[in-house]
Amino acid sequence: MVIAGRFKCVRQRRVYAQNRQTIAQQFYSRISIDKFAVSRMIDALHIDGTISRGAHMEDFQDRVAIVTGSAQSIGYTIAETLGDAGCIVVLADIRRDRLQEARAKLTAKGHRGEAIEVDVTQEASVKSLIAQVKGSHGRIDIMVNSAGVPFNVMPFIRTTTKEWHRVIDVNLFGMFLCCREVGAVMAQQESGKIINIASLNSVSPAALSVAYNVSKAGVVSITQTLATELAPFGVNVNAISPGPIETEFHDTVMPQRAATLGITREAMIERVRASIPLGRWGKTSDIAKTVLFLASSQSEWMTGQNLVVAGGLSGVSAAPPKHVVRDWPKE
Repeated sequence: MVIAGRFKCVRQRRVYAQNRQTIAQQFYSRISIDKFAVSRMIDALHIDGTISRGAHMEDFQDRVAIVTGSAQSIGYTIAETLGDAGCIVVLADIRRDRLQEARAKLTAKGHRGEAIEVDVTQEASVKSLIAQVKGSHGRIDIMVNSAGVPFNVMPFIRTTTKEWHRVIDVNLFGMFLCCREVGAVMAQQESGKIINIASLNSVSPAALSVAYNVSKAGVVSITQTLATELAPFGVNVNAISPGPIETEFHDTVMPQRAATLGITREAMIERVRASIPLGRWGKTSDIAKTVLFLASSQSEWMTGQNLVVAGGLSGVSAAPPKHVVRDWPKE
């Protein structure tokens, strides 16, 4: 009877989504279960396709969250989602103008947002960011490391030292600095959530992007190492590996990928879409919702994990045409 009642509720929940009390009454009359538990279960339903504020508000109210790379794209959506949940959000980015625009958008929604300019490749800059937030709020509850740069498509054997350092310095060394500095604060306070944005390339390296592949694989390794060391302090450290997401990042990469295959940018985008089992490119909100889960108490028994959020896509590896590697111009 209990199982049947639950399945009936699942079938009916959209019909009764606007009438919470009606749903509760149906449960009460059919299931011998504590009424408070039923109310909590109904509150947690994602009936409208969004994260339920009722289910998560207690996790995030007045929590202090830093999001690097938050002036745009995935980083900004993450910051906005944490603000929606009740966090005090510190936006951190190297692009001053866009950073102030992002803060204005956040505060216009009624959220508590701060903006701090940071260069994640500079040790002094990262130390200053962490010290400012700790000094102002007394703690740091959530750190989302989203700062990163796209790669320039080129064969491994033609990858320049300049390109290697440009990508590695931001995506990997910057991640190391941010994790090291905030990890020390969270170890001292014996609490906190660190969430690092990696990439599907971390587990399935794509051709023509060696520096990016290595940088994102390194992010996963940093995550797992730090998770093990901070576990005794009650600090959770996890990573998210997004698949193809509609961002400015791919506005840069897709035309370059298309050129190696002799097709248009639009054809390249469609080819990628067709390879995704769920049939669409990802949205920045898909990643932000995963961050919200990892930052909440619902993931307290998870650490050192790399969650692949890619619409079912498990790999991006494909050999490029021979001439692309052979005839690539030397620099």
